[in-house]
Amino acid sequence: MKLVKRIVVVLVIAFAAFYLITRPHDAANAVQGAIGAVWGAGAAVVDFFMALAAG
Repeated sequence: MKLVKRIVVVLVIAFAAFYLITRPHDAANAVQGAIGAVWGAGAAVVDFFMALAAG
């Protein structure tokens, strides 16, 4: 099972490197989208707790 996990990790890293080298603009857009999603989720959690504290 460890071997399969290691192979999958290597394949994912190889694909990410290939994508970054062949399509850097698209890779940058994907990273920006992921960061935006994480930021939006964090803001939603903060809004939830602020509303919960306000009553």
